[in-house]
This record gives sequence, C-alpha cells and structure tokens, in this order.
Amino acid sequence: MQRDISQRNAPLKYLGFLVDEAFFDNFELFYEFGKELGLQRKDVKLFTFVETRRKIPSLRQNQITNKEFTWRGEIQNQNAQEFLDFPFDVLIGLYNGKHDYLSAMVAQSRAKFKIGFNGADERLYDLLLTVDIQKPELFKSEVKKYLQIFKKID
Repeated sequence: MQRDISQRNAPLKYLGFLVDEAFFDNFELFYEFGKELGLQRKDVKLFTFVETRRKIPSLRQNQITNKEFTWRGEIQNQNAQEFLDFPFDVLIGLYNGKHDYLSAMVAQSRAKFKIGFNGADERLYDLLLTVDIQKPELFKSEVKKYLQIFKKID
C-alpha cells in the first residue's frame, strides 16, 4: 500500500498515540498533552500494546496483544483496525527501538504525520526524536517544539 503524504503538513486536529504498556501505564498523561496542544479529549486517541492480557477481564477497548497478529502481520482486532484507519494529523509511536507488533501497526496507520523515538524503524516515521520516552516532560517539549516548527500548532 502506497502512503498518501499529500496531507503531511495538515495542522493538528486529531492526535493518536500507539503505546507500549511496558513503558507507560498513566494514560491520562496523553490526554493532558493533547489539551496542552489545544485539543479536546475526544480528539486524542490512544491504543496500547501489551504482551499478554492479564487474566483479569478488561473493559478497555483500545488494547492489542501479540496473539491478535497473524504470522503475516495482519491484525485481528476490529478496534485496532478502526484506530489504524483513522486519518490522524499526527501519530506518535511511544516505544523504544524495534518493536515488531507496534511497527506493523505504524506501517498500516493512515496517519498523515508520524513521530517515533530512539531506534525505531526510520522507514515508518516522518520524524524520529532521540529523547528518553520515560521522561514525559522531555518528550512532550520535544514533540511540541517540532509541531511548531512544522506549523502543525501555533
């Protein structure tokens, strides 16, 4: 599938996060960051990856496990598919290094502009930042700086 980059410079209206739960469990942080960028909560979407689901039933719709990928990288999770089909103005992949499952999701995302971190596959992203993703204030200030440079926010 060829990626449409004609809208790459669109201003930020919808923000998506793909997050490895091994690094983050405070998801409120992402909604607060969206608010700092001038977005309403409904315009910020979050999808997380967890290696294996805990035995405790979860009401969370926005989570995927390694069991929901075929050997060819196809995703068998309707909520994940809807997330990837959504044309986010900016998608931020929050995981370190190469991550087969989250990389497959980033590759399939219809986001207009993709931001990744430290050692992620550069073919998947428009911008790679070298900051410690476990220091939220640091990665937020870097992302904000570049969103201003690219005129996605004022």
